[in-house]
Amino acid sequence: MHKEAAIREPLILGHKSFHDVTEDVCRPIEDKAPKMWYVLFGIAAIIGLYGVGCILYLLGTGVGVWGLNKTIGWAWDITNFVWWVGIGHAGTLISAVLLLFRQKWRMAINRSAEAMTIFAVFMAGLFPLIHMGRLWLGYWVLPLPNQFGSLWVNFNSPLLWDVFAISTYLSVSLVFWYIGLIPDFATIRDRAKKPIAKKMYSILSFGWSGRAKHWNRFELVSLVLAGLATPLVFSVHSIVSFDFATSVIPGWHTTIFPPYFVAGAVFSGFAMVQTLMLVMRKAMGLEAYIHTKHVEYMNIVIMVTGSIVGTAYITELFISWYSGVEYEAYAFINRATGPYWWAYASMMTCNVVSPQLMWFKKLRTSLIFTFIISIVVNIGMWFERYVIIVTSLHRDYLPSSWSMHYPSHIDIGVYVGTIGLFFVFFLLFARFFPVLALNEVKTILKSSGESYKNAPDTHHGHSDNENNNEH
Repeated sequence: MHKEAAIREPLILGHKSFHDVTEDVCRPIEDKAPKMWYVLFGIAAIIGLYGVGCILYLLGTGVGVWGLNKTIGWAWDITNFVWWVGIGHAGTLISAVLLLFRQKWRMAINRSAEAMTIFAVFMAGLFPLIHMGRLWLGYWVLPLPNQFGSLWVNFNSPLLWDVFAISTYLSVSLVFWYIGLIPDFATIRDRAKKPIAKKMYSILSFGWSGRAKHWNRFELVSLVLAGLATPLVFSVHSIVSFDFATSVIPGWHTTIFPPYFVAGAVFSGFAMVQTLMLVMRKAMGLEAYIHTKHVEYMNIVIMVTGSIVGTAYITELFISWYSGVEYEAYAFINRATGPYWWAYASMMTCNVVSPQLMWFKKLRTSLIFTFIISIVVNIGMWFERYVIIVTSLHRDYLPSSWSMHYPSHIDIGVYVGTIGLFFVFFLLFARFFPVLALNEVKTILKSSGESYKNAPDTHHGHSDNENNNEH
């Protein structure tokens, strides 16, 4: 008697029927919001409004209210910009790359991850705009020939490439996310009781009827968009890294930056997805759809990208010595032992050491451990950007112009404010939109649902008995 291979764990726990899936996903939207939602929304809104206040004060007074100085021209604002763009990477990776690889476990998390991407890119885009100082001249980054006469934008500047990369990324992500939502809006539209809600969801669902033709087009568009979005995953953060890599400043002028930034972006993005998902599954009672299996798969991605980032750190250190350029060597010695050693140490601990704990199955399947690590990783990734930007600038060739960067309360207020705004958006999304791609989850119910997954033996058993009884 040969022993059969162990069946993979089902992706949908609890013996769910198609109707149960609809009920579970639609319930939070159709019922009244729980008290906790109002509490969280209130807190997020207050923090967000404080951030908006700081931004308005900044625009009224000038960029001098930041802790920048002549030596350190970039600091918290660009750190936060790169951090937010990085967080926005997981959504597109989960939806596009995993769609092309036909990974079924993405179904449970893609919707929220895509929403998170869009909100994170909103927050990221805010920083370069306010970094300009004169927000009302923001349109100068667009090549509008009739507006400027013979004066054109500088196409040699990676800062301009950023403008195009981020706007393309945002538009593709938005379309991808919205197209996926259409069938689910139609489901809610058909169930809605209140006339206003019915009207709103029917406008949002674009007259979706669920005919085979509609599904056919839906599948095609999803594939085309996934194909478009996959190169974007790599290009956007590579272009963000060119902001540094195309300069001549020691510590920035490195060819390893593009792949290493991309890995770091996926790393921090997946960590943010974990943070949000673990809270959301509890709050919305979706434990049957997002469970240890999903968490484990995502932890494996975090572990792999974390290892790539760790390798990149070590490569950078080695090359700074091997190149024989004393300025490069000094930039890295100064990172590790200079006045910012604590930021470098926390970056190394959070990004290199913590993901390696995921090699243990007990840890990577533990929800509490995952939640803690997901927050630790994002703190580490913030410090990574801070270390790259500030320590490379704060001591240059001329010791008399060396200086330190101390964030002002406006720096901190704007940053914390964007986190508040991000959660305002996310909470609104969770309240009015289906957080699970319910029609996509149904497609894997037959192949990965618990009742169907372990069923063959029981079903055959029943039918045989019935046949015998008949005979």
